[in-house]
Amino acid sequence: MQIVVDPLDGPEIAALLREHLDEMHRISPPESVHAHDLSRLRAADITFWSAWKEGVLLGCAALKELDGWHGEVKSMRTVQAARGRGIGAALLQRLMDEAQARGYRRLSLETGTQVEFAPARALYARFGFVPCGPFAGYVEDPCSTFMTRALSAAHSEN
Repeated sequence: MQIVVDPLDGPEIAALLREHLDEMHRISPPESVHAHDLSRLRAADITFWSAWKEGVLLGCAALKELDGWHGEVKSMRTVQAARGRGIGAALLQRLMDEAQARGYRRLSLETGTQVEFAPARALYARFGFVPCGPFAGYVEDPCSTFMTRALSAAHSEN
């Protein structure tokens, strides 16, 4: 499997992100959907990766810079046919490695409270994320779970 920075211009990734947004809107009320659309994911403060095997898209994930020491996990998605095969774990590890390399001290995320999000919450917990309060402009929401984890600094200031 290859995990690559994605320019967000291919039809496969557009379809996967459309599926992601459609599902978020099916599960959660509109005010509780925090997933970004394609245009927002192209912003300068977001780096977007996709996972591929033999030309087949398996999943995606994004890292949003909140400030010089804090990043946010966004748009984690694995295609239905590839779920349970470690794609999400590999993508999350890639994001964590990048956050570490950037010198972030903290990585946070928002995900749903509904049963459909239980596998995602379990994945994040396995990677050391713990519940926290809202961050970066989020507000308390019965449909949101906020999680965070500390990262050790990859470099020091001179």
